[in-house]
Amino acid sequence: MIARRIAAVVGLGFLLGCVGPGMVALRPDGSPGPEPCPREALRAMEILGLLVGDTGSIDLDANKIDASTITVYDGPIESALERGLSHVFPPATNFYGKVWTSGPWIVIRYYEARRLDGTPAVPICAVARRGGDELKKIPGPARGSAVLDFSEALIVIVDSFR
Repeated sequence: MIARRIAAVVGLGFLLGCVGPGMVALRPDGSPGPEPCPREALRAMEILGLLVGDTGSIDLDANKIDASTITVYDGPIESALERGLSHVFPPATNFYGKVWTSGPWIVIRYYEARRLDGTPAVPICAVARRGGDELKKIPGPARGSAVLDFSEALIVIVDSFR
C-alpha cells in the first residue's frame, strides 16, 4: 500500500514538474524569510497521509551520526531518520534540505525524502527543531558555519516555512 502511494506521488511529480527549493529572501538578521511549501510537496504529503506536526527523530548530518558535536555549513544537508516518521518513512530514510547559519539560530528546511529501498524521492516540507523550536548554535570555525552541541533533533512536517 505504501509503495503504491509513493509511486502515485512520483507520477504526480513527473506530471507537475519537479520543483526544488527556490531562492529564499533573507531577513535582516540573515535568517531565511517565509517560503511557501510547493504545491507538489503539499499534494505528495496529502497522498501519503502526512499531517502538519508529524514528527520523527533525525540525525542532522548523515555523515556524522551519533557525534557529540557537529559543524554544519550554509547550503545543502543530508539527514538520516533515526525513528520513523509516521507510517510512511522508516528509520534510515534520508532527508535533503538546506541550512542557514547566518541568523541567531540555525535553520534547516527539508524539501525531499528518499527511502533507502530504491523508491524514488518524494517532495516534502519539513524543518529541524529542538526544544523551544530552535537550533541553538555556537559560531563555527569559518564564515557560513556553526557548531551544534548535539547531532539529533526532531524533523517536523510543515505546510509552509515561516
